[in-house]
Amino acid sequence: MNILRYKNYFFALSLLIIIPGIFALFTWGLKLGIDFEGGTLWEVRFPDQQNQVLPSDVSSSITQSGVEVSQASSTGNNTVILRLKVTDESKIKEIKDKVNQKFGKTEDVRLDTVGPTISRELTQKALLAVGISILAIVFFISWSFRKVPKPTSSIAFGVCTIFALVHDIIVVAGIFAILGHFANIEIDSLFITALLTVIGFSVHDTIVVFDRVRENLIKHSGYSFEEVVNHSLTQTLGRSLNTSLTAIFVLVALFLFGGETIKTFVLALLVGIVSGTYSSIFNAAPLLVVWNKISQNRQQKVKNSN
Repeated sequence: MNILRYKNYFFALSLLIIIPGIFALFTWGLKLGIDFEGGTLWEVRFPDQQNQVLPSDVSSSITQSGVEVSQASSTGNNTVILRLKVTDESKIKEIKDKVNQKFGKTEDVRLDTVGPTISRELTQKALLAVGISILAIVFFISWSFRKVPKPTSSIAFGVCTIFALVHDIIVVAGIFAILGHFANIEIDSLFITALLTVIGFSVHDTIVVFDRVRENLIKHSGYSFEEVVNHSLTQTLGRSLNTSLTAIFVLVALFLFGGETIKTFVLALLVGIVSGTYSSIFNAAPLLVVWNKISQNRQQKVKNSN
């Protein structure tokens, strides 16, 4: 099976996926939750209500007080989760009193408030964590593959891994930018956790393929570089797909039957793992072949000029 014969189609499919995401990121950006913008997360239960209280009714009642409700959802058992664009304690108390008057007795399941200073610091730390992770991966892979046989180099392995990582990050972030604009879905600190997990999972899949490439370059030195990479892909394809599918099945179950509070986190993981599996097999390895061809052509031109 010659997988690499279709590498241009794989690259085109990736572009079709990431271009709308890049457009959404630059046009609308990510819809930031209270972790990054500041605000209040209020999970409230209505024990005296016989019928299910609708999140939209609670949201409308609060909006009339002049407070923006960025998101309202139900978790069952007459419990509603509200994300409010307010941090003032007196205003929060006023909102709670108004909800009590309209819907009867309420119980606070959770009430978290994040100020603007904390949210700004959290944003900086989140970006720093993602940046350090990517740099550490580049150095680690370049060092691990430093003794890779010719004609390729350890830098090629590192750079191709980063291309696959960037692809996965853009896919996840782009989809959430679109969802934020059309479905009002916000990102929080769990989104960054999911993003870092996706990075680790993507690198794991890529290293499995690249390690087999390194082994086969020694075992099959008489074959061309493209043939060795293609052979390595066919050897690891089943393992990569099976590993990813086990995680995907669990995440689908969590997304369908898990709690409302973790759905954004699970969705980010689900999108990222699917993208990471695809990029590791159909982007990283073909990019390695393209890198090798460009490098060989450059060397040939140097020889001819001499």
